[in-house]
Amino acid sequence: MKADPKADAAPAGGGSKKLVIILIAVLVLVLGGGGAAAFFLMKGGSAAEAEHEEETTKPKKKKKKQDEGPPVYVPVEPFTVNLNPEEGEQYLQLAFTLQVPDAEQSDVIKNNMPKVRSRILLLLSSKKASEINTPEGKTQLAKEILEQVNEPFQEHGDEQEVAEVLFTSFIIQ
Repeated sequence: MKADPKADAAPAGGGSKKLVIILIAVLVLVLGGGGAAAFFLMKGGSAAEAEHEEETTKPKKKKKKQDEGPPVYVPVEPFTVNLNPEEGEQYLQLAFTLQVPDAEQSDVIKNNMPKVRSRILLLLSSKKASEINTPEGKTQLAKEILEQVNEPFQEHGDEQEVAEVLFTSFIIQ
């Protein structure tokens, strides 16, 4: 004994409409989520590729390795140069050692020693005895030598990592 056949039909028809709406909503969510995931993955991939390309085309700054072990010292052959004249001719005889963080930097310096010596020779021959005779002058000279040695040896190359210039002989005559 059915009370109302239309009452039974309405929920079944309404239920199938609800089911279709739910299926459409789930489908939209799945497709939207998949599309968003694909977008972010592709965007992330191209950003990673762009970063990788940037790393390979730009020269890398090497990380300083000061804390990884004892420093390495690179002795430089002594220099004897004419100083800029003030009171007659004056000469400077100078020997120093470079402190570098590791053996790799030591090899770079040693392999480019002619460039190092040329830069230092030009720097030293431009000085006057009165400029470098004081402790402050010697400190300033050490900074200038450091700047010269740390400049890249090749165009667009990496700078060297020389940490300190240590004078081992300093004679002005």
